This record gives sequence, structure tokens and C-alpha cells, in this order.
Amino acid sequence: MDTKKYSEFKDKIVENVSKVMVGKNDVVELIVVSFICGGHVLLEDVPGVGKTVMVKSFSGSIGSKFTRIQFTPDLLPSDLTGINFYNQKNMEFEFREGPLFSNIIVADEINRATPRTQSSLLEAMEEKQITVDKLTRKLDSPFMVLATQNPVESYGTYPLPEAQLDRFLMRIDMGYPSFEEEAEVVRRSDNKNLSAELGTVVSKEDIEYVQEHYTEVTMNDVVVNYLLDIVNATRNKENILLGISPRGTIALYKASKAYAAINGRDFVIPEDVKHMAPFVLNHRVKFRGSKGKGIYDNINELLEKVPVPTEEI
Repeated sequence: MDTKKYSEFKDKIVENVSKVMVGKNDVVELIVVSFICGGHVLLEDVPGVGKTVMVKSFSGSIGSKFTRIQFTPDLLPSDLTGINFYNQKNMEFEFREGPLFSNIIVADEINRATPRTQSSLLEAMEEKQITVDKLTRKLDSPFMVLATQNPVESYGTYPLPEAQLDRFLMRIDMGYPSFEEEAEVVRRSDNKNLSAELGTVVSKEDIEYVQEHYTEVTMNDVVVNYLLDIVNATRNKENILLGISPRGTIALYKASKAYAAINGRDFVIPEDVKHMAPFVLNHRVKFRGSKGKGIYDNINELLEKVPVPTEEI
């Protein structure tokens, strides 16, 4: 594999998105890693920090079809998947595709939809297909769901169950900008069409290459054992209600490989695993009695207790 293609792929997208988003290069990198792995991302933060703009900018950078779905309590599963309707002219049933038949899906305020509607995403996210009236249709590639939700507001919301959360490769907090970054955001607000003006910076061939070949990144037994030590540290502990499932283990494995690739390496080092772990695991681990600590504080504390391999890798 050509690791240069991965680092160039990441650099092009980060540079392009940074024309719109200020100080969020680290978030863009994480989205790129998820995209390479064919995974999905849950962007969780308060309204107004640029979650939807981030997704639109990313979608424009890769030149993929973009669809935004506003989730509401009255949204039905068929509003997402599509329906079979009777065409009186042809006197036969025809399938009308729903908004999930796209490349980049923004599920805005996903926790405002009912569990029934939320569950209609499960097949699409896991198997990249949709079944309507016993007929299964494959979704186009690439396919990625970037969902947003407000972690503070609870009125009129339906919390995502663990099975749904587990379908997301990462959960990322956008965070507030710094003083200097927000000053730049204010100055840029005069141009309201910044995201619409972004051009495509990677080709379809680039996308196919990075998604097909990242698995060629090697991870030796020392690093694999370190990854498994982290996963096992989340299981059978008194202060943890829910540990990492095998799906979460595989997600961390894939993300570590993709992160190594965009950093120009064809092998994974322990630091790659440690860097990706908080974002891949934070929505999969349930801590008991956190004593006011945030989820990232708990995970970082857990990571510090797992010895990092120092052998030659």
C-alpha cells in the first residue's frame, strides 16, 4: 500500500474544511478515519457549534451526495427508507427511494425521533442495505451516517439505546472554540456561502483506494495484546456497568489502522491505539459512580492503568 496517498488524502480534506471550520482539524481527522473504515460518527454537542456545517464541508470535499434529515417525533421509518406506491398510470407498484439512498447522511438531532424510527437505521448502518416489503436493496458506496444530538436537552427526546450507539464507530464532542478561534469565526460569518463554495479535493479513485487498502496496515501481536488489554479493562470491573463488545474491539482495531495510515505508516504503534480509544470507546462504556467525572476523564484514567508496551515493534 502507498501510505503517501493516505496522508495526502487526509491533508487535502483537512485543509479544505479548515476554510470553513476554524480550529477543528482534529475533529476532521477523526471523521476521515471513520470514513476510511466505512464507519459512522455521532457528533454530540450543544447547538450552534458547527456540527451540520462540519458535515456539509466534509461532504463537499469528497464530492459525495449529501442528504440532511431533520429527526422529529413524527418521523416514520418509511420516511427514511422509502415506500412502494401504486402507480395508476402503469398499474403497478413502484419503489420511491427515501433519503437514506445517498452517500453522506446527516441525521440531525437523531434522538428526537422515536425508537421505531431510530431502529430503521440499524440495517443501513451495519449492512449498507435497506429492506422494504421483503425486498433488499444495496446502498451506494461510500455510505456514511453522521448523526448529531444535544447531550444536555432531554425534553422531547428518546435516548439512543446501546444497540444503536454501538453502530457508531466514534462519538465526538465538537467543543467550544478558543477566544482567537471564535474571533475568526465571527469575521468569517460575513460570507454565508463558505461551505457551498468548497470544491471537491479528492477523486472517486482516491476514496476507493483508501477504503480498500487500509487493512494492509500491519498490527503485530504486541500491539494487538495491548488493544485487548484495554478492552478487557472495561469488563468485569466493579465501577463499570457495561464493557466493550467484540464489535467495539473490531472498531478500535480498524480505527487504529486507519489512523496509522493517515499518519504515513503501514504499521500500528501503541500510541495509535491509545489516541483512538477515547473516541471509539466513550459511547460503549457505562461507568458506575463517576463522582462528577466526565466520560473522557474516566476512559483516560482507565487507559493510564493499562501498561503501554515499550518493546521494539
